[in-house]
Amino acid sequence: MKLTLKFFASVREQLGTGHETIDLPSDIETVGQLREFLARRGGAWTETLGQPALRTAFNHTMCGADARLTDEGEVAFFPPVTGG
Repeated sequence: MKLTLKFFASVREQLGTGHETIDLPSDIETVGQLREFLARRGGAWTETLGQPALRTAFNHTMCGADARLTDEGEVAFFPPVTGG
């Protein structure tokens, strides 16, 4: 499955990237599993994606860890409070 990942605000700063495209193993089916998969990269990934208040959206809709992923989808990660 191929996904576009987007990282916003302090998440982007901590990870050092604003986006990436990733091919996932077939056993990654939910946003929560994706988050765990990315956190296993270690370092800033573990620290940043391990924050309990981290928010996620799938295809521009806020979602929880149980949201099912679909091929060519977009997952966004951002802190609980963003300003403009």
